Amino acid sequence: MHEAALRDPPRSPSEETPHQHDDRLARASALAGCAPVPARWGNVLAGTAGWTDPTLVKSQRFYPKGASSPEQRLKFYASQFPVVEVNSTYYALPATAMVAQWVQRTAPDFVFNMKAFAPLTQHPVEPARLPADVQRALPPALLDRRRLYPGDLPAEARDVLWERFRQAVEPLRQARKLGYVLFQFPPWFTATRGNVRVIEDCRARMEGIPLAIELRHASWGEPDRIERVVDFLRDLEAFYVIVDEPQGKENSMPPTPLVADPRLAVARFHGRRAETWGASVSVNEKFRYVYDPAELDPWAETVARLSREAERVHAIFNNCVSDYAVLGARGLMALLARRAESLGRAPAPELADSTVH
Repeated sequence: MHEAALRDPPRSPSEETPHQHDDRLARASALAGCAPVPARWGNVLAGTAGWTDPTLVKSQRFYPKGASSPEQRLKFYASQFPVVEVNSTYYALPATAMVAQWVQRTAPDFVFNMKAFAPLTQHPVEPARLPADVQRALPPALLDRRRLYPGDLPAEARDVLWERFRQAVEPLRQARKLGYVLFQFPPWFTATRGNVRVIEDCRARMEGIPLAIELRHASWGEPDRIERVVDFLRDLEAFYVIVDEPQGKENSMPPTPLVADPRLAVARFHGRRAETWGASVSVNEKFRYVYDPAELDPWAETVARLSREAERVHAIFNNCVSDYAVLGARGLMALLARRAESLGRAPAPELADSTVH
Protein backbone atom coordinates (compact mmCIF):
# COMPACT_ATOMS: atom_id res chain seq x y z
CA MET A 1 0.00 0.00 0.00
CA HIS A 2 1.32 3.44 -0.93
CA GLU A 3 1.94 5.96 1.83
CA ALA A 4 -0.48 8.43 0.24
CA ALA A 5 -3.26 5.89 0.64
CA LEU A 6 -2.75 5.91 4.38
CA ARG A 7 -3.56 9.55 4.84
CA ASP A 8 -6.58 10.45 6.89
CA PRO A 9 -9.92 10.74 5.04
CA PRO A 10 -10.38 14.09 3.31
CA ARG A 11 -11.07 16.91 5.71
CA SER A 12 -13.25 19.95 5.17
CA PRO A 13 -11.73 22.12 2.45
CA SER A 14 -12.22 25.26 4.48
CA GLU A 15 -9.00 26.85 5.65
CA GLU A 16 -10.70 29.44 7.82
CA THR A 17 -9.73 29.43 11.47
CA PRO A 18 -11.99 30.57 14.30
CA HIS A 19 -9.02 32.49 15.70
CA GLN A 20 -7.99 34.49 12.65
CA HIS A 21 -9.68 37.67 13.88
CA ASP A 22 -7.78 37.83 17.15
CA ASP A 23 -4.14 37.46 18.05
CA ARG A 24 -4.30 33.92 19.47
CA LEU A 25 -2.52 32.48 16.45
CA ALA A 26 0.11 35.21 16.65
CA ARG A 27 0.75 34.46 20.33
CA ALA A 28 1.00 30.73 19.64
CA SER A 29 3.40 31.31 16.74
CA ALA A 30 5.62 33.65 18.77
CA LEU A 31 5.87 31.13 21.60
CA ALA A 32 6.57 28.24 19.23
CA GLY A 33 9.49 30.19 17.82
CA CYS A 34 11.20 29.96 21.23
CA ALA A 35 11.07 26.16 21.39
CA PRO A 36 14.15 23.95 21.37
CA VAL A 37 14.82 22.10 18.12
CA PRO A 38 14.03 19.27 18.06
CA ALA A 39 11.11 19.70 20.48
CA ARG A 40 12.59 17.82 23.42
CA TRP A 41 13.10 18.88 27.02
CA GLY A 42 15.06 16.38 29.05
CA ASN A 43 13.03 13.17 29.07
CA VAL A 44 9.95 14.88 27.57
CA LEU A 45 9.34 14.37 23.86
CA ALA A 46 6.76 16.44 21.99
CA GLY A 47 5.25 15.73 18.60
CA THR A 48 2.10 15.64 16.51
CA ALA A 49 -0.37 12.96 15.44
CA GLY A 50 0.98 12.58 11.93
CA TRP A 51 3.16 14.38 9.42
CA THR A 52 1.21 14.00 6.15
CA ASP A 53 -2.02 15.83 6.96
CA PRO A 54 -3.16 17.64 3.78
CA THR A 55 -3.99 20.85 5.62
CA LEU A 56 -0.51 20.95 7.15
CA VAL A 57 1.10 20.57 3.73
CA LYS A 58 -1.26 23.10 2.15
CA SER A 59 -0.67 25.69 4.88
CA GLN A 60 2.99 26.11 3.80
CA ARG A 61 3.74 27.01 7.42
CA PHE A 62 5.89 24.04 8.31
CA TYR A 63 7.55 22.19 5.45
CA PRO A 64 10.19 24.09 3.48
CA LYS A 65 9.92 24.52 -0.26
CA GLY A 66 11.20 21.44 -1.98
CA ALA A 67 10.02 19.00 0.70
CA SER A 68 7.38 17.51 -1.57
CA SER A 69 7.85 13.75 -1.26
CA PRO A 70 6.84 11.54 1.69
CA GLU A 71 10.52 10.81 2.35
CA GLN A 72 11.52 14.48 2.37
CA ARG A 73 8.64 15.43 4.64
CA LEU A 74 9.35 12.70 7.16
CA LYS A 75 13.04 13.60 7.25
CA PHE A 76 12.23 17.26 7.83
CA TYR A 77 9.62 16.45 10.47
CA ALA A 78 12.16 14.25 12.29
CA SER A 79 14.63 17.14 12.31
CA GLN A 80 12.06 19.26 14.17
CA PHE A 81 10.44 16.72 16.49
CA PRO A 82 11.77 13.62 18.27
CA VAL A 83 8.49 11.67 18.16
CA VAL A 84 5.44 11.24 15.95
CA GLU A 85 2.17 9.43 16.43
CA VAL A 86 1.09 7.65 13.25
CA ASN A 87 -2.63 8.32 13.13
CA SER A 88 -3.24 7.01 9.59
CA THR A 89 -2.91 3.39 10.77
CA TYR A 90 -6.31 3.79 12.44
CA TYR A 91 -7.88 3.99 8.97
CA ALA A 92 -5.95 1.24 7.16
CA LEU A 93 -3.34 -1.37 7.92
CA PRO A 94 0.09 -0.15 6.82
CA ALA A 95 2.35 -2.26 4.67
CA THR A 96 5.24 -3.70 6.64
CA ALA A 97 7.64 -2.60 3.89
CA MET A 98 6.48 0.99 4.23
CA VAL A 99 6.97 0.93 8.01
CA ALA A 100 10.50 -0.36 7.38
CA GLN A 101 11.05 2.70 5.18
CA TRP A 102 10.02 4.96 8.05
CA VAL A 103 12.74 3.32 10.12
CA GLN A 104 15.36 3.94 7.44
CA ARG A 105 14.36 7.57 6.93
CA THR A 106 14.77 8.65 10.57
CA ALA A 107 17.63 8.92 13.04
CA PRO A 108 18.25 6.03 15.46
CA ASP A 109 16.72 7.90 18.40
CA PHE A 110 13.53 8.98 16.62
CA VAL A 111 10.37 7.44 18.11
CA PHE A 112 7.16 6.32 16.42
CA ASN A 113 3.88 5.75 18.22
CA MET A 114 1.26 3.93 16.16
CA LYS A 115 -2.51 4.13 16.50
CA ALA A 116 -4.26 0.76 16.37
CA PHE A 117 -6.38 -0.13 13.34
CA ALA A 118 -10.03 0.79 13.97
CA PRO A 119 -11.53 -2.73 14.31
CA LEU A 120 -8.97 -3.62 16.98
CA THR A 121 -10.45 -0.96 19.27
CA GLN A 122 -14.17 -1.68 18.76
CA HIS A 123 -14.57 0.93 16.02
CA PRO A 124 -16.28 0.28 12.68
CA VAL A 125 -14.36 0.12 9.42
CA GLU A 126 -15.31 0.61 5.80
CA PRO A 127 -15.10 -2.76 3.98
CA ALA A 128 -12.86 -1.20 1.32
CA ARG A 129 -10.24 -0.46 3.98
CA LEU A 130 -9.84 -4.12 4.88
CA PRO A 131 -7.02 -6.10 3.24
CA ALA A 132 -8.03 -7.45 -0.17
CA ASP A 133 -7.80 -11.10 0.87
CA VAL A 134 -9.97 -10.44 3.94
CA GLN A 135 -12.55 -8.75 1.74
CA ARG A 136 -12.64 -11.72 -0.62
CA ALA A 137 -13.28 -14.09 2.28
CA LEU A 138 -16.30 -12.12 3.56
CA PRO A 139 -19.90 -12.88 2.59
CA PRO A 140 -21.16 -10.50 -0.13
CA ALA A 141 -23.84 -9.16 2.22
CA LEU A 142 -21.15 -7.78 4.53
CA LEU A 143 -19.29 -6.10 1.69
CA ASP A 144 -22.45 -4.19 0.77
CA ARG A 145 -22.57 -2.49 4.15
CA ARG A 146 -21.20 1.02 4.58
CA ARG A 147 -19.36 0.13 7.78
CA LEU A 148 -18.54 -3.09 9.59
CA TYR A 149 -18.11 -3.44 13.34
CA PRO A 150 -15.69 -6.00 14.80
CA GLY A 151 -18.59 -8.21 15.84
CA ASP A 152 -19.76 -8.35 12.22
CA LEU A 153 -16.52 -10.00 11.14
CA PRO A 154 -15.87 -13.74 11.40
CA ALA A 155 -13.42 -14.69 14.14
CA GLU A 156 -10.91 -15.82 11.50
CA ALA A 157 -10.98 -12.38 9.85
CA ARG A 158 -10.45 -10.65 13.18
CA ASP A 159 -7.47 -12.89 13.91
CA VAL A 160 -5.95 -12.01 10.55
CA LEU A 161 -6.28 -8.27 11.29
CA TRP A 162 -4.56 -8.65 14.64
CA GLU A 163 -1.72 -10.63 13.11
CA ARG A 164 -1.25 -8.20 10.21
CA PHE A 165 -1.12 -5.28 12.61
CA ARG A 166 1.49 -7.01 14.74
CA GLN A 167 3.54 -7.63 11.60
CA ALA A 168 3.31 -3.94 10.67
CA VAL A 169 4.56 -2.87 14.11
CA GLU A 170 7.48 -5.28 14.07
CA PRO A 171 9.99 -3.15 12.07
CA LEU A 172 9.63 -0.38 14.66
CA ARG A 173 9.99 -2.78 17.56
CA GLN A 174 13.05 -4.44 16.04
CA ALA A 175 14.69 -1.05 15.43
CA ARG A 176 13.90 0.07 19.00
CA LYS A 177 11.88 2.97 17.60
CA LEU A 178 8.46 2.00 18.95
CA GLY A 179 7.17 4.15 21.80
CA TYR A 180 3.72 2.61 22.09
CA VAL A 181 0.69 1.40 20.19
CA LEU A 182 -2.28 3.61 20.98
CA PHE A 183 -5.54 1.84 21.77
CA GLN A 184 -8.11 4.64 21.70
CA PHE A 185 -11.50 3.19 22.51
CA PRO A 186 -14.73 4.73 21.19
CA PRO A 187 -16.94 7.17 23.10
CA TRP A 188 -19.58 4.46 23.61
CA PHE A 189 -17.06 2.11 25.27
CA THR A 190 -18.31 2.44 28.86
CA ALA A 191 -16.76 1.32 32.14
CA THR A 192 -18.17 -2.21 32.40
CA ARG A 193 -16.69 -5.55 33.37
CA GLY A 194 -17.19 -6.76 29.83
CA ASN A 195 -15.14 -3.89 28.45
CA VAL A 196 -12.45 -4.49 31.05
CA ARG A 197 -12.16 -7.97 29.54
CA VAL A 198 -11.90 -6.39 26.08
CA ILE A 199 -8.88 -4.38 27.24
CA GLU A 200 -7.38 -7.50 28.79
CA ASP A 201 -7.80 -9.31 25.46
CA CYS A 202 -6.05 -6.47 23.64
CA ARG A 203 -3.14 -6.74 26.05
CA ALA A 204 -2.95 -10.51 25.51
CA ARG A 205 -3.04 -10.19 21.71
CA MET A 206 -0.29 -7.56 21.79
CA GLU A 207 1.99 -9.37 24.22
CA GLY A 208 5.46 -7.87 24.16
CA ILE A 209 4.22 -4.61 22.57
CA PRO A 210 4.01 -1.40 24.66
CA LEU A 211 0.38 -0.27 24.84
CA ALA A 212 -1.15 3.11 25.66
CA ILE A 213 -4.84 3.07 26.55
CA GLU A 214 -7.05 6.11 25.87
CA LEU A 215 -10.56 5.92 27.30
CA ARG A 216 -13.19 8.38 26.13
CA HIS A 217 -16.46 7.68 27.91
CA ALA A 218 -16.83 9.79 31.05
CA SER A 219 -17.71 6.76 33.18
CA TRP A 220 -14.04 5.68 33.26
CA GLY A 221 -12.99 9.02 34.72
CA GLU A 222 -15.46 9.30 37.59
CA PRO A 223 -13.71 10.39 40.81
CA ASP A 224 -14.46 7.14 42.62
CA ARG A 225 -13.21 5.02 39.71
CA ILE A 226 -10.29 6.70 37.96
CA GLU A 227 -7.58 5.53 40.34
CA ARG A 228 -8.85 1.94 40.13
CA VAL A 229 -8.75 2.21 36.35
CA VAL A 230 -5.14 3.38 36.47
CA ASP A 231 -4.27 0.57 38.90
CA PHE A 232 -5.85 -1.89 36.47
CA LEU A 233 -3.70 -0.57 33.61
CA ARG A 234 -0.63 -0.71 35.82
CA ASP A 235 -1.31 -4.41 36.43
CA LEU A 236 -1.53 -4.89 32.66
CA GLU A 237 1.75 -3.01 32.15
CA ALA A 238 -0.10 -0.52 29.95
CA PHE A 239 0.21 3.27 29.85
CA TYR A 240 -2.68 5.53 30.83
CA VAL A 241 -3.30 8.34 28.34
CA ILE A 242 -3.92 11.72 29.98
CA VAL A 243 -6.05 13.98 27.80
CA ASP A 244 -6.70 17.65 27.24
CA GLU A 245 -10.12 17.98 25.63
CA PRO A 246 -13.52 19.70 26.11
CA GLN A 247 -15.06 18.85 29.45
CA GLY A 248 -18.57 18.16 30.76
CA LYS A 249 -19.74 15.75 28.06
CA GLU A 250 -20.34 11.98 27.96
CA ASN A 251 -17.36 11.61 25.65
CA SER A 252 -15.05 13.64 27.89
CA MET A 253 -12.43 12.29 30.25
CA PRO A 254 -11.00 14.59 32.93
CA PRO A 255 -7.35 15.63 32.45
CA THR A 256 -6.27 13.64 35.52
CA PRO A 257 -2.44 13.48 35.47
CA LEU A 258 -1.93 9.93 36.74
CA VAL A 259 0.90 7.58 35.78
CA ALA A 260 0.00 3.90 35.43
CA ASP A 261 3.41 2.61 34.35
CA PRO A 262 6.50 4.56 35.49
CA ARG A 263 8.26 3.77 32.23
CA LEU A 264 6.14 6.28 30.29
CA ALA A 265 3.55 9.01 30.84
CA VAL A 266 1.45 9.97 27.81
CA ALA A 267 -0.49 13.21 27.32
CA ARG A 268 -2.59 13.79 24.21
CA PHE A 269 -3.97 17.23 23.31
CA HIS A 270 -7.20 17.28 21.32
CA GLY A 271 -8.05 20.97 21.49
CA ARG A 272 -11.04 22.50 23.29
CA ARG A 273 -13.74 23.02 20.67
CA ALA A 274 -16.68 22.17 22.93
CA GLU A 275 -19.23 23.05 20.26
CA THR A 276 -17.97 20.29 17.94
CA TRP A 277 -17.05 17.68 20.55
CA GLY A 278 -19.38 14.77 19.87
CA ALA A 279 -21.19 16.60 17.06
CA SER A 280 -21.58 15.18 13.56
CA VAL A 281 -18.87 17.28 11.96
CA SER A 282 -15.75 16.57 9.93
CA VAL A 283 -12.50 15.66 11.64
CA ASN A 284 -11.21 19.01 10.44
CA GLU A 285 -13.96 20.89 12.26
CA LYS A 286 -13.64 18.83 15.43
CA PHE A 287 -9.92 19.46 15.92
CA ARG A 288 -9.58 22.95 14.46
CA TYR A 289 -8.17 24.61 17.55
CA VAL A 290 -5.15 26.76 18.33
CA TYR A 291 -3.83 26.45 21.87
CA ASP A 292 -3.20 29.81 23.47
CA PRO A 293 0.01 30.00 25.54
CA ALA A 294 -2.13 30.74 28.60
CA GLU A 295 -3.87 27.37 28.11
CA LEU A 296 -0.59 25.50 27.80
CA ASP A 297 1.11 27.15 30.74
CA PRO A 298 -0.58 24.97 33.43
CA TRP A 299 0.27 21.94 31.33
CA ALA A 300 3.95 22.89 31.41
CA GLU A 301 3.84 22.56 35.19
CA THR A 302 1.96 19.26 34.95
CA VAL A 303 4.32 17.80 32.35
CA ALA A 304 7.34 18.88 34.40
CA ARG A 305 5.92 16.94 37.35
CA LEU A 306 5.19 13.92 35.14
CA SER A 307 8.81 14.02 33.97
CA ARG A 308 9.88 13.39 37.56
CA GLU A 309 7.35 10.57 38.07
CA ALA A 310 8.03 8.68 34.83
CA GLU A 311 11.19 7.71 33.00
CA ARG A 312 9.94 9.53 29.91
CA VAL A 313 6.95 11.58 28.79
CA HIS A 314 5.31 11.86 25.38
CA ALA A 315 3.22 14.99 24.68
CA ILE A 316 1.26 14.46 21.45
CA PHE A 317 -0.86 17.16 19.84
CA ASN A 318 -3.82 15.80 17.89
CA ASN A 319 -5.29 19.16 16.79
CA CYS A 320 -3.92 18.41 13.32
CA VAL A 321 -5.38 21.21 11.22
CA SER A 322 -2.98 23.49 9.35
CA ASP A 323 0.08 23.89 11.63
CA TYR A 324 -1.91 24.09 14.87
CA ALA A 325 -0.50 20.86 16.29
CA VAL A 326 3.03 21.95 15.39
CA LEU A 327 2.51 25.23 17.24
CA GLY A 328 1.10 23.46 20.29
CA ALA A 329 3.91 20.92 20.56
CA ARG A 330 6.58 23.55 20.12
CA GLY A 331 4.82 25.95 22.46
CA LEU A 332 4.63 23.44 25.27
CA MET A 333 8.35 22.72 24.99
CA ALA A 334 9.12 26.46 24.98
CA LEU A 335 7.11 26.89 28.17
CA LEU A 336 8.86 23.95 29.84
CA ALA A 337 12.27 25.38 29.02
CA ARG A 338 11.23 28.87 30.13
CA ARG A 339 9.72 27.57 33.36
CA ALA A 340 12.81 25.53 34.21
CA GLU A 341 15.05 28.51 33.57
CA SER A 342 13.00 30.82 35.79
CA LEU A 343 12.95 28.26 38.63
CA GLY A 344 16.59 27.31 38.19
CA ARG A 345 15.61 23.67 37.71
CA ALA A 346 17.22 21.18 35.41
CA PRO A 347 14.94 18.85 33.44
CA ALA A 348 14.77 15.18 34.28
CA PRO A 349 17.73 13.42 32.65
CA GLU A 350 17.39 12.60 28.99
CA LEU A 351 17.62 8.87 28.30
CA ALA A 352 19.76 7.59 25.48
CA ASP A 353 16.99 5.22 24.37
CA SER A 354 13.58 6.90 24.34
CA THR A 355 11.56 3.77 23.63
CA VAL A 356 9.99 1.34 26.08
CA HIS A 357 11.10 -2.26 26.36
